[in-house]
Amino acid sequence: MTGTASDRPSNLNIPNALTVLRIVLVPVFGWMLLAHAHEGGWRTATTLVFVAAILTDFVDGRIARKYNLVTNFGKIWDSVADKALTGMAFIGLSILGELPWWMTVLILLREWGITIMRVFMLKYEVMAANKGGKLKTATQALAIILFCLGLWRTPLLVDVLAWTVMIVAFLLTVVTGAVYVVDAVRIRRQARGSGAS
Repeated sequence: MTGTASDRPSNLNIPNALTVLRIVLVPVFGWMLLAHAHEGGWRTATTLVFVAAILTDFVDGRIARKYNLVTNFGKIWDSVADKALTGMAFIGLSILGELPWWMTVLILLREWGITIMRVFMLKYEVMAANKGGKLKTATQALAIILFCLGLWRTPLLVDVLAWTVMIVAFLLTVVTGAVYVVDAVRIRRQARGSGAS
């Protein structure tokens, strides 16, 4: 027995408000990163803004699950907010010449390609983020934080750590993208199979 519309949580809730806040912080973060790229104090402040924004991603999901506030709006727009924030970071770092464009382009193709695919898959099933996707997001966030601090002002050890984490994040991005595609194909086949029976 499925729940009625009145049983479903309202879209006007704290987790969704945090998701919207994360979207609002994207242009703020982008401006701070690009306008004051080589000013130490600004880079630190820019990093703190990114940390605050990305923390809303981890907080909103926990609140939504704990208090049964999971909504279809949250499932889709939470992912869009993540992609917008991390995408702005990757593009900004590439504009500054701190991250190669080929890496940014491949990451963005995967991120937005999977997001668009998930939107099209709504007619079959809502594809929420899986554990691999969450690990990918966390690893990307850590890599971006390390890069946002400014590798030109950090010790060599931090530089090596930042690049190591970024490479791991890149590999996780590619692998989890492939997993989403396989899952989408399976869901579509099952939906078409059940419709034909």
